Amino acid sequence: MPINPTDLSAVRIVLVNTTHPGNIGGAARAMKNMGLADLWLVAPREFPSEQADWRAAGAIDVLQQASVVESLGEAIADCQFVVGTSARGRRIPWPVLDPRHCAAEVAARLNHGARVAVVFGREDRGLTNDELQACNLHLHIPSHEDYTSLNLAMAVQVVAYELRMLVVGPELPESDQADWDA
Repeated sequence: MPINPTDLSAVRIVLVNTTHPGNIGGAARAMKNMGLADLWLVAPREFPSEQADWRAAGAIDVLQQASVVESLGEAIADCQFVVGTSARGRRIPWPVLDPRHCAAEVAARLNHGARVAVVFGREDRGLTNDELQACNLHLHIPSHEDYTSLNLAMAVQVVAYELRMLVVGPELPESDQADWDA
C-alpha cells in the first residue's frame, strides 16, 4: 500500500536511554537515508555529542532538530499509534509483527492521519515490560538464532527501510531499473 512521501513526516523515531552517542548519530543517518526526520531522545546518557555528529555524517540536521525529553510518556504523548521494538520474546501477550508487516500497519494508521512513534530501547537490554505496555504493537526483527544482537542504528535502519518501501513501492524507479537492464 504505497503512501504519499510526505506522510512519513508523521513517523517519529524514539530512542530510550541511549548509552552510546555514536548510536544516536547512526540512527539519525539511517533515518535520513530513508526519508525520516523526527527523532526523539528519552534521557540519553550523552547528547549533544561530537561522536553523534561524526556518525550522523550528512544527517546533522536530524540531530539538531531532535527533541530530548525525560520520559517515554513525554515522547509519545501526541502519538495515536506506538510500536515498541524488542529483540527478545516476552511472556506478555502483545501483538508481535516483523518489520514488513508492521510497516503495513503503520501505513494504515498514517493513511488515517495518525502520528506514529516507533520506540527503540537501551542498547544493553531493550525496552522494559512497562515501556512495552505503553505500545499498541510489538515489533521483532527476525535475526539468525545464533546471533540475535543488532546494533541500535542497524535496527533503526531495518525499520526505516521498510517504512521507506511504503513510499517507493515494490518496483525500482525507472532510472534505477534501466541500469539493471543494461
